[in-house]
Amino acid sequence: MLTRRHIRVKVMQCIYALHQSKDDSLEKQEAFLKSSIENMYTLYLVMLSLLSEIHGFASSQVALSAKKYLENASDSYPNKEKFIRNKLLLQIANNQLLKDEFSHRKLENWYLNDEYVKLLYKEIVESEVYVEYMQTPTSTYEEDRQLVKVLFEKVIAPNDKIYDYFEDDKLTWVDDIPIINTFILRLLKKVKVDQEASFFLPKLIKDDSDMQYARLLLTKTLLNDNVLEKEIEGKTPNWDKDRIADIDSILLKMAICELLNFPSIPEKVTINEFLEIAKEYSTPKSSIFINGILDKLVKEYRVSGRLNKMGRGLL
Repeated sequence: MLTRRHIRVKVMQCIYALHQSKDDSLEKQEAFLKSSIENMYTLYLVMLSLLSEIHGFASSQVALSAKKYLENASDSYPNKEKFIRNKLLLQIANNQLLKDEFSHRKLENWYLNDEYVKLLYKEIVESEVYVEYMQTPTSTYEEDRQLVKVLFEKVIAPNDKIYDYFEDDKLTWVDDIPIINTFILRLLKKVKVDQEASFFLPKLIKDDSDMQYARLLLTKTLLNDNVLEKEIEGKTPNWDKDRIADIDSILLKMAICELLNFPSIPEKVTINEFLEIAKEYSTPKSSIFINGILDKLVKEYRVSGRLNKMGRGLL
């Protein structure tokens, strides 16, 4: 689920938080990094549980409408239960592994805040894609899957009130929401009718090496701050260090740290990754500024022999 770029962003956030708080406790920052990464998985589960809760609320509405004497919009559909019989929604709602995980983590977000579920359900039933879907009495698994994917992409993911709720719940989730939404969309595109239940509980990180990479990048950048500061000095003739944006300074130090301390990561990968992060998290000209400095440093490191890279993909 988590790529190396996401990990770099998490490390950047930790270092930025440290600078803002003036707290130089490395132990606290390591704990913050671990918690921030683990909270991404919680956000994923909370978002997935939202689909289950919407399905549950829809089921209650269908049951309620069956007891009413007055007609409503759903009565015009040939099969009022079609949405709650959506095969993909049932896969998620009836997934015992997911239920156990929700229970284990005590994820009661939507039970305690059911107004968001009602709000989204209202938007769903008023959407064109839902109305079109409900015009026919039956559907294939592919049609069911396509409906859920489009509803998530067009109705659920971009909802401002859901975004505000997550922002208020955990500040670190603000940057995680696009990542998690993109991952869930990919998951919804790949899921199959006979998918194993474990498919919906992917690993947060590929293996222990990614977590070790995160810790090392954080600690080596923080512990060598003065050394990394000197690496930048003289490479910015038109800028003194007080004029360099905080995020730019952090990204430069992280990139230099990675260039010098992670021999298995190709220099081009390091530079490209940090330039992309700069484009997203800093000023419009930051990537050009950072690229110019890193380009000078890489040339110097090659001449001095400090750039010791090894392994595949280094050409």
